Amino acid sequence: MNRRKKCLGLAWAVPFCCLLVLVSTPSWACTAVLVGRSASADGSVINSHTADNWYDANLRVVKGQKYSPGTMMDVYINLLGEDANPPRVIGQIPQAEETYTYFHIGYSCFNEHQLSIGESTVGQKDELSAFLPDAKGILTIEQLEIIALQRTKTAREAIKLMGELAETYGFLPSCVGQGEALTIADPNEAWIFEIRSVGFMWKPGSGIPGAVWAAQRVPDDEVAVVTNGSVITEIDLSQPSYFMASKNYQDVAIQHGWYKPGSGCPFNWREAYSPRSGYWSMYSDWIRQRLHYLFKTLDPSKEWDPNADVSFYPFSIKPKKKISVQDVMTMQRSTLEGTPFNMEDNPAWLVPDVNGKLVKSELATPFPDNSMRDLLNIPYHRPISAKTSYSFVSQSRSWLPAPVGGILWFSMGHPHMGVYVPVYAGTTIIPKEWQNFKIGRFDQSSARWVFYLAADLVNRRYQLAFRDMEQVRVPFERELFEKQAEIEKKAVKLWSSSPELGTAYLNEISNNGMKDAMEKWWDLCTLLISKYMWGRVW
Repeated sequence: MNRRKKCLGLAWAVPFCCLLVLVSTPSWACTAVLVGRSASADGSVINSHTADNWYDANLRVVKGQKYSPGTMMDVYINLLGEDANPPRVIGQIPQAEETYTYFHIGYSCFNEHQLSIGESTVGQKDELSAFLPDAKGILTIEQLEIIALQRTKTAREAIKLMGELAETYGFLPSCVGQGEALTIADPNEAWIFEIRSVGFMWKPGSGIPGAVWAAQRVPDDEVAVVTNGSVITEIDLSQPSYFMASKNYQDVAIQHGWYKPGSGCPFNWREAYSPRSGYWSMYSDWIRQRLHYLFKTLDPSKEWDPNADVSFYPFSIKPKKKISVQDVMTMQRSTLEGTPFNMEDNPAWLVPDVNGKLVKSELATPFPDNSMRDLLNIPYHRPISAKTSYSFVSQSRSWLPAPVGGILWFSMGHPHMGVYVPVYAGTTIIPKEWQNFKIGRFDQSSARWVFYLAADLVNRRYQLAFRDMEQVRVPFERELFEKQAEIEKKAVKLWSSSPELGTAYLNEISNNGMKDAMEKWWDLCTLLISKYMWGRVW
């Protein structure tokens, strides 16, 4: 099934929908949390992304290369792996003379210089739509991410390059009503970049930009989040340290009558380009509920209205306490706990115990599938951790050499029931088990299949099995963090004397972590199958 059919509203399904954690309700709910260096517990710039759909999660290292002047680079669609169509070339752009090593997945996210990119699809007005086969633009957001990671070292460089290329070659969204937001981090700065297409009438070579975009820097002592809603509002290009935008950032809105320069009102990016109704609007429950949880978590001392729309929330916020990598992991694993939207807390789960007292059923879960919700009449709310193909939390640290300072904490599958393992920026080898997933048939040699199976087994008897999973995960992740300083001290020393030895050591650390995690989760699967067979606790 191609993207256009999906955009036209046809049902999305996979042949193994027996897995509880994958049985659907609307997808495309990627969440990103971005932490400035002075807001983080250790001075890192922290970025993150839950890739919430059926995306390519096979993690690969694409090594940098050098090219002869005049070389052209192929531009692809179908890079996300969300359907059966393989990547296909739809155009070319000039190749850079040198590219950098980067980590490739559905939304490629990290490079050797600690540049990190997270993604969250946001709404745009239908008049801006420009998708295949009729659109003339060729650069999807996933292709732009790859180009930025291959060619730039900093967030500002990445934004400038992606914006210029999209203006020249045209931005190509996935389908109707979809723009894009990227969270972009380097060792010193954190930025949010938003981009929209400009309609089906655009043609290359017309002299008219093929995209409209804006970017805003997150203050160093603040945290920003994107939950599929636009977050940039007023833009002040007189402050280049905090704002960037295409030359036409107002023009497109003026042409469509969405902004009147003589009105006396300041131009508001979000108001101009975001839809007022529909799935991607600022008023969508599945957008604002995640916002409510995240802002409530970042500053619980303030009153956050659970029914407020996107416009109620600021671009970024100074957190009540410094935010650690582990804190962001917890956010990415969230079920919207502590809010009215946690499905595990629905009273429909209450059953009488032997004394007639109402207690929560052992089957109660924050991730009930469609059939279970229909049976119990539980309204759907979108948790942050849901139908996730993979997620990451990245650290970019200015005080360490880039190969050691950059860490991609990577989690395969459902983050609520999975584990984050460190993959250092200097890593050049990924275990084959973390890049061999194929859809359609279970394969115990594939990390993604193993983590999916474990998540499904936990979800079947969530109240009991989640504790079994945490008995594995908590000490495993604790040990990873406890060893981090010792590992990095040795890595820096090795790198200083021999980059080759440093690379070998980082490969060993990253690969051992991934292999150990997969082994422990396979053991967890066998435990859960044995322990909860036939609906009993053995």
